[in-house]
Amino acid sequence: MRTDGHGGATPANAHVGTAEEPVDSSVAKGLDALTALARGPAGGRPRASAASAASVSELARRLGRDRSQLSRMLTAMAAEEFVARDDVSGGVAPHWRLYAAARDLTAHRLRTDGLTALEGMAAETGESCYLGVLVGDTTVTIAERVPPGSRQLGSWIGRPYPAYCSDCGQALLSDADDDEVAAVFARTEFLRHGPDTPTGLDDFLRRLAETRRRGYSIVDEEAEPGLYSVAVPVRDFTDEVVAAVQVVGPRRRLLPRTQECAAAALRWGGRLETALRGA
Repeated sequence: MRTDGHGGATPANAHVGTAEEPVDSSVAKGLDALTALARGPAGGRPRASAASAASVSELARRLGRDRSQLSRMLTAMAAEEFVARDDVSGGVAPHWRLYAAARDLTAHRLRTDGLTALEGMAAETGESCYLGVLVGDTTVTIAERVPPGSRQLGSWIGRPYPAYCSDCGQALLSDADDDEVAAVFARTEFLRHGPDTPTGLDDFLRRLAETRRRGYSIVDEEAEPGLYSVAVPVRDFTDEVVAAVQVVGPRRRLLPRTQECAAAALRWGGRLETALRGA
């Protein structure tokens, strides 16, 4: 039951949408239209950055719907800010508020479902596990799970570290092209933090190419002496990398277990990705 601006109640059996359609049918068709708009003419996974306005005629063809009925439905959806009309083309696209809400939900799930993923990884590997995001040219830990008996001093949550040598920097930048990576590090000085810290952009890009090929990163004494890590990128509903899960520990212990740690990170990172995508 919905209350209007005068405090009156809308009857529970009132129809929403066209007069001929029941509520559930109208809602389902509205969701179909939103999905089609978000995915675009190629029908791929929704991308906030790539969504473009579609004409009512084009959308009607894609959905196999009557144009006039679809137009009335989209007008009602625009009034409720589910879709927005483009002033130039006259087409429609998902309203930016939907993407903002989805981003907020993604941020929430990163911390809730992300912690669940870290708990699973830590239980399987017996090692410290972290969830990191990219902030400028640094990475920041937003969740961690450290096993009992760990010698870690303090928490890494909220602490930035240079992305060119951090445990998850390569994983977080794995879907960026070389020009985008160069822009991230345009003002970055590549200081040495470990025996094998990348010496500059070209060195980092060479390592990043290997990460892209593998599907996960291996950071071997780049962040600090004796430290070894495996990290896996995590994508959201736009199919863009928004975080990375990583297993971190002493090189002597993790190096022989690289494949085991990578398998655990891929498995739990995949589960987190599924949660972020709403599948």
